[in-house]
Amino acid sequence: MSQTETPDTGTPVIELDDLQVRLGGRPVLRGLSASLGGRCLGLLGPNGAGKTTLLHTLLGFHKPASGGARIFGRDVSKELDEVRSLVGYMPENDSFVANMSAVHLVRMLGELSGLPASESLERAHEALFYVGLGEARYRDIGTYSQGMKQLVKLAQALVHGPRLLLLDEPTNALDPPARERMLRHVTEIRDSGEAHIVLSSHLLRDVERCCDEVLVLKDGKVAAYRNLEAERRANRKFLELELRGEMDGFLSAMRSLGADCALAPRRGRRRVKMVLPEGLEVRTIYHEAAERQVQIRRLSYKRDSLEEIFLAAMEGAEEETAAITGTDSLTTPSGGAH
Repeated sequence: MSQTETPDTGTPVIELDDLQVRLGGRPVLRGLSASLGGRCLGLLGPNGAGKTTLLHTLLGFHKPASGGARIFGRDVSKELDEVRSLVGYMPENDSFVANMSAVHLVRMLGELSGLPASESLERAHEALFYVGLGEARYRDIGTYSQGMKQLVKLAQALVHGPRLLLLDEPTNALDPPARERMLRHVTEIRDSGEAHIVLSSHLLRDVERCCDEVLVLKDGKVAAYRNLEAERRANRKFLELELRGEMDGFLSAMRSLGADCALAPRRGRRRVKMVLPEGLEVRTIYHEAAERQVQIRRLSYKRDSLEEIFLAAMEGAEEETAAITGTDSLTTPSGGAH
């Protein structure tokens, strides 16, 4: 579906530099800083966290009060026409003319994205067949089911071959079969390498299935960032320990050996999460604990689920629930994701 070159992996897809946005005089985005370059970024947060405002700002609908944002190195404030030519947007809310056919709508939006009329019509047919609406493309959109309407929105986002897709709640109000179809399309686009994706959703299972990066917003700030793909590939030992005794010396010793340590979420000060670097064996933990008279009551292999990451961010426990993934760790609201 791409008409442009595959995105340059050496350039961050999205860069946020202390981005602040005010709407009606009220701060909505409060100093977002991040450099994001994964194939599919999950954008999470409760209602009012700023997810849709961030997407609209990247599209140039809102002007930053301060700071800035770039997409593939293009400033969204100064190079907006070029940015929009690189981006396909699937909005959360329906924005259709009920008595317009799907092929007419998608062709029109292709032209608005800069395609010549003849090419836009050809690509409208192609996009609608791609999402599974080829047989229904001449029907009025007002006769479509909710699942079909969502697929039309995906088709119009794809029609001009964007390098970045912004998908705002793409599985919104879908029944299980329609949701499954939509998620298959998202993963196919992700795996094709033809476009990067930002998936904004309140459904953790959708994000966990499709995304290799996760950015959690809370009150217009970055509450957490995790590189899920890096964690999957790291092949490092993720452990959770229940300890008895004086922990400070033991944890210092483990850190000096290259282990990452953090207090486990909502479990008190006697439970610790630990990631061992390559080459460091579990028996070393027992040796260091015995040297310092620390008793290991329980040791288990564990990774944070996306639900745990999200809940910890919402509870404001970012520092205590650091993912301990090396350079890609949980960030605090005062900082940015790197």
